[in-house]
Amino acid sequence: MNQCKKSIKILYYILIMSRALLNLKDIVKTAPKTPGVYFWYGKKREVLYVGRAVNLKNRLSQYFQKRIDTRIAEMVAQAHDLKFITCESLLEAIILEAQNIKKYWPKYNIVDRDDRSFIYIAINQKAEYPKPIIIRGQDIKKFPSQAYKLFGPYQSYKLVNSALRLIRRVFPYSTCTPHQDKACFDYQIGLCPGACIDAISSKEYKKNIRKLILLLSGERKLLLKKLEKENPEQARALQHLQDVSLLNMEEDLRQPRLKRIEGYDISHLTGKETYASMVVFNNGEKQSSDYRLFKIKDAPAGDDERALLEALLRRFKHEDWPRPDMIMIDGGSPQISFLNRELSKHNLILPLVGISKFGGDKLVFPRGVKQNFKDLASLLKPALLQVREEAHRFANYGRKKGTPKIR
Repeated sequence: MNQCKKSIKILYYILIMSRALLNLKDIVKTAPKTPGVYFWYGKKREVLYVGRAVNLKNRLSQYFQKRIDTRIAEMVAQAHDLKFITCESLLEAIILEAQNIKKYWPKYNIVDRDDRSFIYIAINQKAEYPKPIIIRGQDIKKFPSQAYKLFGPYQSYKLVNSALRLIRRVFPYSTCTPHQDKACFDYQIGLCPGACIDAISSKEYKKNIRKLILLLSGERKLLLKKLEKENPEQARALQHLQDVSLLNMEEDLRQPRLKRIEGYDISHLTGKETYASMVVFNNGEKQSSDYRLFKIKDAPAGDDERALLEALLRRFKHEDWPRPDMIMIDGGSPQISFLNRELSKHNLILPLVGISKFGGDKLVFPRGVKQNFKDLASLLKPALLQVREEAHRFANYGRKKGTPKIR
């Protein structure tokens, strides 16, 4: 009877979750194809996650695809509501996203990281010629609020750097040394108002910085209203600010790639001659010139684990070869645990990920691997499966053809 009650309870929760997902999908259908910020809410109306998008509809639709990383899948399973705010540009979305992360500190924005690893913009309002600088959360105590105006947290240094370069076209600021009597390069191309050669007074300069502060504070509409009265040319420049560089940067951030992935597999010839293959992918492309085949000399016949260990130890004696960002092993938990343990005895801590055939191509990792590495590997799983197939193909082809790349 108790078991029956438990089954009914489980079915009830499955039904509730299914209805919730259907409702969320209906909300996504109403999302426009414009930049914006979105909010995932939990059962108690708590904000689970805040995100930004170049295209709200496309971005939100991605959360319901089959291949999403485990952290995001967990968050979607807990979600009970979804809302979004449209923005005029990606730049505005980046600013609004940071404001709301600061306001709510959502669980899934800060998982596997703390506020020390976020990015902030700091402006020293007491300086003669203030300028925005990019700082990390771990250094925030060095910038007291009595003197500095802080903006953030942002999640990408590169994105913030690109955003500031874009803003500087409309609101120029000086990064040079004031009163140096020599025009800096930025002044010559119109990005510096001339603190270096005293072309602008501190009072006038600070008026421009206050406009920049309004923009970073999310007060775009108020700023535009102010500019239309004081500086219509700046108002037009702000309205037509092209954030192509930000769009490109956003796409790069959404599509994780590792510069070098190496894949390893073992091939036997009638159980006697054993070879290990090493294939290399650079930025998702095969690098066949870097492929290698290792003729196994010391490992016992039929012992794939020790054959892989021998190949890896020999491979990492080649200090002139580029270091891999991820190593794919065709094997499950026993193989990965063995390799990690034995390699550590040789002071080799390698970024290993295994693909278990018998586990339905499940990704497996050594004990203690950080969650962000697991999430990255999950996102790259289609590429890792391709690496595995290539390692298997090359192991068989190389052994049969007697390739000269044997080590």
